[in-house]
Amino acid sequence: MPFIQFDGGQMTREQKMELAKRLTDVSHEVLGIPKEAFSVLIRENSMDNIASGGQLLSERHKK
Repeated sequence: MPFIQFDGGQMTREQKMELAKRLTDVSHEVLGIPKEAFSVLIRENSMDNIASGGQLLSERHKK
């Protein structure tokens, strides 16, 4: 069973539904595997939990 994992920021339910649909659709088109075979895991991360260049993203976006 193909597994797609997406890590990102906070999303609305509608955004998650659209993301899961599009990721599944594209993967189906590219790989030719039935859509029903795909599982999608969406993990939402707070900007306080992600750093880039040694700085939390929450601090970077305050400026």
